[in-house]
Amino acid sequence: MKILVLNCGSSSIKYQLLEMEDANSSKLLAKGLLERIGLEMGEFTHKYHGEKYYEQLPIPNHTEGIKLVLKALVDPKMGVISDLKEIGAVGHRVAHGGELFPKSVKIDAEVIKGIESLCDLAPLHNPGSLQGIHAMEEVLPGVPMVAVFDTSFHSTMPPEAYLYAVPYEYYEKYRVRRYGFHGTSHKYVAENAAKYLGKDWKQSKIVTCHLGSGASIAAVEYGQSVETSMGFTPVEGLVMGSRTGDLDLGAFMYIMDKEGFTTKEMNTLVNKKSGLVGITGGKQDMRDVRAGKEEGDERCTYAYNMFAHRVKKYIGAYMAVMNGADILVMTGGIGENAWFMRETILDSLDFLGIKIDHRVNKETIGDCAVISTPDSKVTVVVYPTDEEFVIAQDTFNLV
Repeated sequence: MKILVLNCGSSSIKYQLLEMEDANSSKLLAKGLLERIGLEMGEFTHKYHGEKYYEQLPIPNHTEGIKLVLKALVDPKMGVISDLKEIGAVGHRVAHGGELFPKSVKIDAEVIKGIESLCDLAPLHNPGSLQGIHAMEEVLPGVPMVAVFDTSFHSTMPPEAYLYAVPYEYYEKYRVRRYGFHGTSHKYVAENAAKYLGKDWKQSKIVTCHLGSGASIAAVEYGQSVETSMGFTPVEGLVMGSRTGDLDLGAFMYIMDKEGFTTKEMNTLVNKKSGLVGITGGKQDMRDVRAGKEEGDERCTYAYNMFAHRVKKYIGAYMAVMNGADILVMTGGIGENAWFMRETILDSLDFLGIKIDHRVNKETIGDCAVISTPDSKVTVVVYPTDEEFVIAQDTFNLV
């Protein structure tokens, strides 16, 4: 079955076309990205058979964007299928499933209403997903679709992990609680890193570190998420590219009062102007932060060390939650490629039984590898994530 995976943001569409032989194997046929949807000039990148096509053109809305994707997939030159009827199903990434969707579901009218009802919880993400769903209904009517939620994997967290210590009535009235995100990534790397080591993830205690511009950590105990660092929104937890991570609400209100900011302006501050960008004065890429640190830039040094410190703190906390860990997984753009950050984070965790092979760690960039020593009590694995495969897998199983 050929499955089209769509990840629709407010002004972007990421896509992959995968051929699934069965639920556990896939072949990538094409992938691409549409950006700046709705602006004067958009960008379209399509990759196929080792080739790359790029074009700047107006993309007025998601429907027109999806039409571009489908046209490219059947194009005589850069297409990978001969007829759109070959697409057997579409899998949509949806950021927030709240408590309505503890697992992936086939999309129907009731599911769409449910996703719409959760837009207040994810105003930057869910509306884009809905636009993608409606666009596919218009362009490929009748093709079965599946919604895969970032939050679903974390629905197994116990109340002591997901409740906030605010008046309980706000949980009852508005479902204010911790949900967690990056669920497809945490699930994928926990299960497959364990398999890579010849272990069963449902018999293992695993700490998964998804480290990138957006970053989160999860405690996965015997196949279930029991804790994760992101919360009601993807702002909580680690220091991120442009997001604050953990922040004292008193400091939030203090800045808001002093600057006279609206809630909308504060939302922009904590989501887009903070994190590495805020500390360094503009650098979001960890390679640039490291370069600034090595050149003696004080603010880059702060940012670099803050990022490592927060990750290290959460690793220790989650090992405490599970009373130890068998496996520690590093994934995401930073986790997979920034060997120097992995070294900074892991080099002083020997009290937890973590010992790193520095040579192997330095040589591991973007590949699967065990970077701990044979006598390390916790096996540390670098394992590239593949969220699109999880979406395609759930879509295959449901359709």
